[in-house]
Amino acid sequence: MPGQQEYLGRAMGIDYRLDIDYKSLAVEVGDVFFMSTDGVHDSVPNKTLLELLNSHHEDLNTLCEQVAAQALANGSSDNISCQALQVTELPSQDIDEAYLQLTKLPFPPELYEGVVLDGYHVTRELHASSTSQLYLAIDTDTNDKVVLKTPSINFEDDPDYLEQFQMEEWIGRRIDSPHVIRTIEQTRPRRFLYYVMEYIEGQTLEQWMNDQVEPDLTVIRNIVSQAISGVRAFHRLDMLHQDLKPGNIMITAEGLVKVVDFGSTKIAGMADVATPIERKELLGTKHYTAPEYLIEGVGTTQSDLFALGCIVYEMITGNLPYGQAISKATDKASIRQLNYIPISHHQRNIPIWVDKAIKKAVQTDPANRYGKMSELECDLRKPNPEFLKEQQLPLVERNPVGFWKSVAAILLLGNVILLYLLS
Repeated sequence: MPGQQEYLGRAMGIDYRLDIDYKSLAVEVGDVFFMSTDGVHDSVPNKTLLELLNSHHEDLNTLCEQVAAQALANGSSDNISCQALQVTELPSQDIDEAYLQLTKLPFPPELYEGVVLDGYHVTRELHASSTSQLYLAIDTDTNDKVVLKTPSINFEDDPDYLEQFQMEEWIGRRIDSPHVIRTIEQTRPRRFLYYVMEYIEGQTLEQWMNDQVEPDLTVIRNIVSQAISGVRAFHRLDMLHQDLKPGNIMITAEGLVKVVDFGSTKIAGMADVATPIERKELLGTKHYTAPEYLIEGVGTTQSDLFALGCIVYEMITGNLPYGQAISKATDKASIRQLNYIPISHHQRNIPIWVDKAIKKAVQTDPANRYGKMSELECDLRKPNPEFLKEQQLPLVERNPVGFWKSVAAILLLGNVILLYLLS
């Protein structure tokens, strides 16, 4: 109270224990923190301090000088000290922090054309599945088209699903590649659980393949090369995509290729992170899933290579390298019985060395595949001398089983003809 003497009730070192007053709050880029002694804040009203902060927040030195001058002008006779700092950058958010932040947010309400969610004007639904929804929206600040991904209400009480959903955004914000869909950092406060991605004007690779009549190897090589660049962006960060398929590769009108969907992405070391949540492995579409997932439940970069090899084969032929048999293989025995179907069974004008390259990429044993995706990319563009050497070998060395089957068939035919002549 004015006119009454003030005294210190608490101070460091005057008691056996230390009580600390603190407050925990979220920090954002652009926040300004102002600290002062009582010679300042007892003399300058809060309203005046706020006016000075709003007027000089871009020049903190001038701000402190103005506050000190105001304190002196108001007759302060105590120590006048103040300090201001502004948050210009925040450390990357780790997975646990992101999870805690996202699980505090409620699921968004039903979205439809005309709804505005945190500054995003929804125009239409793009896709809906049992696990999530995608909406095309307009950012009302920038007028940019964006995609909102929202979780399915069916999993509102599933902590494993919630963790995977928030991890998708965490993954997307760390991958920086022109060939991977971009996750947009939000500048406005978020009131609901969702995240924002760039909107890609174009079509999926699956739609592109449906529109093709004759495969053009030059175009296919260009698409594959860009897709490989996108997948390598995952691998450089010790991540596996695990769900590469034509529906998860987008092609813009300009021919730019982007890998999309982080729903099955696996991060190295995450399995070793202690958590009360029981995690379930989310694998991709079975036609493109590498056999080792079925046997060991664990994949490597060669597993993504297998899926990409299947996609290249399908782009050329419209079919899969093992037909429908791979979707029925459930153990080692059935996997060993899988037989690669040569491209020549579907297309006659494809060089055999291209077929050999794809065959190596989709070997059922990962040890027999390429060690690096760049090797597949190279062998699709120019003949691998080893493959040409195989072409020059006699049939008995290239395919001994096929050779002896042919010999047996010829001998059988000869015997039949001989018996006919003798009868």
